[in-house]
Amino acid sequence: MYEAFHGFRERPFDLTPNPRYLVLTSQHREALNNLEYAIANRTGVTLLIGEAGTGKTTVIRAAVERQSTLTHCVHLHNPALTRAEFVQMLAAQFSLSDRARTSKTDMLLELEQLFQRHHAAGERTVLIVDEAQSLPSMLLEEIRLLSNIEANDEKLLSIVIAGQPELATRLSDQSLRQLKQRIALRCELRPLPLRECGVYISSRIAAAGGVPAEMFTREAVTLIHEFSRGIPRTINVIADNALLGAFAREQRLVTRELVREVCRDFDIAPPPAAPPAAATPRGSTPVRSPRAAPAPATAAEPRIADAAAPAPPRRLGEKIVGWRSNAFNVLGLK
Repeated sequence: MYEAFHGFRERPFDLTPNPRYLVLTSQHREALNNLEYAIANRTGVTLLIGEAGTGKTTVIRAAVERQSTLTHCVHLHNPALTRAEFVQMLAAQFSLSDRARTSKTDMLLELEQLFQRHHAAGERTVLIVDEAQSLPSMLLEEIRLLSNIEANDEKLLSIVIAGQPELATRLSDQSLRQLKQRIALRCELRPLPLRECGVYISSRIAAAGGVPAEMFTREAVTLIHEFSRGIPRTINVIADNALLGAFAREQRLVTRELVREVCRDFDIAPPPAAPPAAATPRGSTPVRSPRAAPAPATAAEPRIADAAAPAPPRRLGEKIVGWRSNAFNVLGLK
């Protein structure tokens, strides 16, 4: 609706996990590299942990797309399955026979033959299990057994298990120790800090054909980060509706007031304020720790005012994959 008004080819903040809009922050780049390596080298089981909305599915799809050889990928994203339904789902997704859809034995035999054919042809097979924190233990055990399908020198099936942080807690349970022992690589996606929130917003605007400096004020970006807590999916919701609100007002620039209005409409509350320091009892002498010298700014925690000028996006074909720049410089806000 607002695309033409703001100069976009398409909406920049849709909620679909489109790899073309993957913004490679430092942690997303690390996760993508690990997943690419795991799939290319058939390492077995890879674990991807992250809060809801941090971009797990997008990173996984990008890793599969970037494989240099043909990759057969099956994505299971519904954890509410019985064991029989799990067998049916796998058989259907891998295009096995009707017999394999009702018999676990036939399914396993056909899967092994299929994986061996893919391996002999130099192709890769990947099983992605999403929302794994909600999987019953019996299905996690079935997934572990699938990881046992292997040749003499390497695994025939790469498995990527993605879930929210509670999955890591579940895997420490004694009953799942065998699955945990098979995890060859582990990556984690965390909420974005303020600087990378700005990079994320500006990169998606540029990927959709817009001009970042003409869209959001610096204060608006800061408020989006505060209310979203750095979660990319929530950033998308707020930014998309703020652009829609600006269009409705025939206003080119998204301001702090527009962002606050969107957050109020969606009942998105800011993080709670830190509790006040405890008062010193009357008559007592407060103990003061030695004052430490301020630490110099580092690459990990750059000061906004000291950031370098924006660099052009790196591309894979037509896919924008990241910006090496300061958030507010990319937005053209001083």
